[in-house]
Amino acid sequence: MSSLVLLLMGFGTFFLALNTQDEINRITAMISGTILLIWGLALAPLAFQLLIEIGSVLAAFSVCMRCLGCGYNRD
Repeated sequence: MSSLVLLLMGFGTFFLALNTQDEINRITAMISGTILLIWGLALAPLAFQLLIEIGSVLAAFSVCMRCLGCGYNRD
């Protein structure tokens, strides 16, 4: 349950950071949100961690394939 609270606090802090105009507050909120998300993911159940890991690997793979041109020659 504590992992859910930390994850929600992390996402809430990111939302707050995106809506603020001051640069110092935005950087501080982004760092705090990152720390909260890391703590939340560390305390989350293994199934949730694997789901997040698989999603991030698939997202990175699709970006890499787009950058490589999906095997097409870029001449």
